[in-house]
Amino acid sequence: MLLRELTEAVKTAWGRSGTKTTRKYRCTSGPRKGRLVAKPSTCTAPVNITKSKRFTQTKQRKAPSIKIKSRRTKTFNPASRRLAKSNLARRKASKRRTSSRRKKI
Repeated sequence: MLLRELTEAVKTAWGRSGTKTTRKYRCTSGPRKGRLVAKPSTCTAPVNITKSKRFTQTKQRKAPSIKIKSRRTKTFNPASRRLAKSNLARRKASKRRTSSRRKKI
C-alpha cells in the first residue's frame, strides 16, 4: 500500500463484479471524480488519452444499445437491486450522522 492510497479522498461503496457484489471506492477528487473504482490508487492515476478517446467514440456509437441493456440490468438483475438498496442505505446513514450535529453560533 502506498502513502498516496492512505491520503486520497475516497468513499467506500458497493459495486458489481459480474454477478457478485464487491466493495469498491468512489473517487471524490482527481480526474476520475465520481467514478467507482476497484483500488483507491486508480483515482489519481494518469489518464491514458488514447484509450479515453477510443472509449468515448465507442460509447457514442453504441449509446442506444448500452442504454437499453443497462436499464434492463438495473431494473431486473437481483444483484443490481440489492446493490442500489445497500448504497442508498449507506448514503442515508451518513447523512443522518452529519445532520444531527448542532451548529455553533
